Amino acid sequence: MNLNQYYTMTYTLNSGIKGSVHLSNKQIQDWIECYRVGSKYVTTVGKEHFGLNPELVADFKVHNEFSEQREYVAAIQQPAVVSKAKDQLADAYSQHKVLIQVECKCGASYVEESAYKRNKWGCKECGEIVFLDSKKGMVDTEEGKAWYMTNRYFVER
Repeated sequence: MNLNQYYTMTYTLNSGIKGSVHLSNKQIQDWIECYRVGSKYVTTVGKEHFGLNPELVADFKVHNEFSEQREYVAAIQQPAVVSKAKDQLADAYSQHKVLIQVECKCGASYVEESAYKRNKWGCKECGEIVFLDSKKGMVDTEEGKAWYMTNRYFVER
């Protein structure tokens, strides 16, 4: 992978507004870490400064050679190279996985795995939205430390 190559990252804010920005591989790694820990992300894109608050981002996607939109790249490459690249990408994402403890008003209580820290999540039992309780922070579970998400009481966002 060319380290100086730029990729398009599209994101959707909690308000529904969509945006996109061209970032280098290093900038993407920095963004994912900021999103995972919930710290504000600031970088330089060309001659402009770009900032993004992960707490306001509902989701994002990086369009690179591993994206579905770029399947034509896989057809050009050797299958072994594609397989190795996918393994590397899977390893990179697994390093950033976090646990989420869900406590829903429907009575569901379970631990779920996510690729990154989120501000809201859908209950797998009833589909209701549960919210991150950042004041409570991480809680101990049988599977390890997890971010606490609930809709059993009002959570300040």
